[in-house]
Amino acid sequence: MEILSNLAIGFGVAVTLKNLAYCFLGVFLGTLIGVLPGIGPVATVAMLLPLTFALDPATAMIMLAGIYYGAQYGGSTTAILVNIPGESSAVVTTLDGYQMARQGRAGPALGIAAIGSFVAGTIATLVVALFSPPLAEIALKFQPADYFSLMVFGLIGAVVLARGSLRKAIAMVVIGLLLGLVGTDVNSGVMRFTFGIPALTEGISFVALAMGMFGIAEVVYNLEQRGASRQVFGSRLGSVLPSRADLAQSAPAIARGTLLGSVLGILPGGGALLSSFAAYTIEKKVARPPRNFGDGDIRGVAAPESANNAGAQTSFIPMLTLGVPSNPTMALMIGALMIQGIQPGPQVMSQRPELFWGVVASMWIGNLFLLALNLPMVGLWVRLLAVPYRMLFPAILVFCCIGVFTINNNVFDLFQLVVFAGIGYVLLKLGCEPAPLVLGLVLGPMMEEYLRRALLISLGDPTVLVTSPISAVFLLAAVLLLASIAIPTIRAKREEAMKE
Repeated sequence: MEILSNLAIGFGVAVTLKNLAYCFLGVFLGTLIGVLPGIGPVATVAMLLPLTFALDPATAMIMLAGIYYGAQYGGSTTAILVNIPGESSAVVTTLDGYQMARQGRAGPALGIAAIGSFVAGTIATLVVALFSPPLAEIALKFQPADYFSLMVFGLIGAVVLARGSLRKAIAMVVIGLLLGLVGTDVNSGVMRFTFGIPALTEGISFVALAMGMFGIAEVVYNLEQRGASRQVFGSRLGSVLPSRADLAQSAPAIARGTLLGSVLGILPGGGALLSSFAAYTIEKKVARPPRNFGDGDIRGVAAPESANNAGAQTSFIPMLTLGVPSNPTMALMIGALMIQGIQPGPQVMSQRPELFWGVVASMWIGNLFLLALNLPMVGLWVRLLAVPYRMLFPAILVFCCIGVFTINNNVFDLFQLVVFAGIGYVLLKLGCEPAPLVLGLVLGPMMEEYLRRALLISLGDPTVLVTSPISAVFLLAAVLLLASIAIPTIRAKREEAMKE
């Protein structure tokens, strides 16, 4: 079968000593930043973007991917032991995981989280391997108008599923699209919105913006959120292996969470966060009695932890096959590919098979690494919780400044870093999530280019966007998505879910 030969190519790339080392580094850093509350995978990937400039594309993507799905493992540790989610997708795990820790069952809670994550990650990677090739073949038949409409649908989906106010999310996308216009027009050579600053002729520095808004702004914002002392239930871990009864009770929850996360991870605005919330909500409704969700039900740990890992893995499908990011981390990875001079999209699979299949194969290896890191080394991660958060900030600040400067050796990039850090901090204080802004910045130039191509092919006829069947379907789906949010009952349920 062709899938086996493709996987053979992937494992040939992934099992080299260099790529194994960077895979381990990625999952280790992912677990580390998942354990340390307040940093998150988006900030870490943003800070490590300059490092990818010196690596070959496959190695860079293997490391960044390991950070993303590794953070889903580590986030459960603080959620269970400290009642503080180390990563946003672990918010739901705090509800039952911390209660289990208070009852002296922290070990089984951590164990089932690691086992559920491993099972879900392994199955979801198989989904990526099976469904990416046919999706890429379909995408190769897309016309420029189809790509434009797909990206419109992706942005609207990200807005609708974004946390917080819908109006603020729309505003963030619009700002991102406007920032994407800065620089030299590829077609006419005219400089747009540069205000006479030569350094802006190549556009806004994506790395400076990402590091400023996710690396510095979020860390400063979290720094001022540090509150009272926390009680860590790390002294009564005991065995981290769940009992047979725990496994039997959790198996259906793991299966449901894996299935749900694998589907939701592909959707725009999906990924780990949406998957974990949806899995917990569904599990409360379909789980067999007795149900004690919120009071230490192990299924309340198994379902969301399985779902967030499955969602993290399958979110690579639209990024690798269509060039469309489903969440902010995927947007940063598209930025990493662009730094390497690679245009994301379906051609990656045919032109750079070692990159695509190397990343897929590394996910299985990374999940094995994570299982070894999270079960035997729980004690180490517990000790790291004692590190004061204020001690991390100076190191992060220095690392961001050095990383931004070394890409172009340009001092102006540091000024951009400072500006976007300040803007990002203000946006966070105003309750505006910066993730839609980054999606708009990444997709904006591509949307403009595809729209121009579509209009050139159609001799300036804008109806090409609705006469093309694929384009019309995506635009209709986008309109229906927006219209559904306008319905008062659906909007009320959305606001209630976001608040919860």
